[in-house]
Amino acid sequence: MDPDFDEFLHVPARLSVVALLAPADWVEFGFVRDKVETSDSALSKQVASLAEAGYVEVRKTRNRTGRHTHLRLTAHGRWAFQRHAAALERIVAAAREPQERGT
Repeated sequence: MDPDFDEFLHVPARLSVVALLAPADWVEFGFVRDKVETSDSALSKQVASLAEAGYVEVRKTRNRTGRHTHLRLTAHGRWAFQRHAAALERIVAAAREPQERGT
């Protein structure tokens, strides 16, 4: 297995969240929920796991329109995602290489 492959990050729901956050700064929770097509509770569970692992930072604010939750990747989360994505690219590239018969 590629040493950069991240088993924790590879869970589809977590990978979807991290991939969505990768090109952005702060992203609103509702936007992530809608793009990942999940429920508030399912996303909250994944975000809590990602935050506990140090991949995601959560910011909660309140203003006259209500409470808002925003998410962003930490430096560690961004680095982990880049490494994991590179590992996936290497795995796919290896699968596309012609294999010798009998090996």
